[in-house]
Amino acid sequence: MKVIEFLKNARVFYSATVDGDQPHVRPLGFVMEYNGELAFYSDKRKNIYKQLQVNPKMEICAIDEKMNTLRIECSAKFITTEDSQKAAIESFPMLSKMGYSVGDGVFEIYTIENAKLSYTALTGQKLDGIEL
Repeated sequence: MKVIEFLKNARVFYSATVDGDQPHVRPLGFVMEYNGELAFYSDKRKNIYKQLQVNPKMEICAIDEKMNTLRIECSAKFITTEDSQKAAIESFPMLSKMGYSVGDGVFEIYTIENAKLSYTALTGQKLDGIEL
């Protein structure tokens, strides 16, 4: 199974960032494939964006209906272009209803780099069968 399928099936997954020495976790619900990579969106006005600008290290965590857990230790890489924004809106039209538009100055797209995957069962046993 591909990571994107796992995240989309989870519907809501979580992203952890740091602000100084304080971790922050928030729910996410958007992921798309863009130029062969996982891509997410943010907003320049949100703390997640500000935190990733200072320290791009993050971790994404999701759980499936069998209670299997996927963790992705990675770094965010902002790649915002009109094309990436357009792709995000086409992938998730709700973004326009939320007030985002191509070239609006706040809508940001990022991918992840240096991803390390951990896929485990509820018991902690390592599982195979997941790939970027």
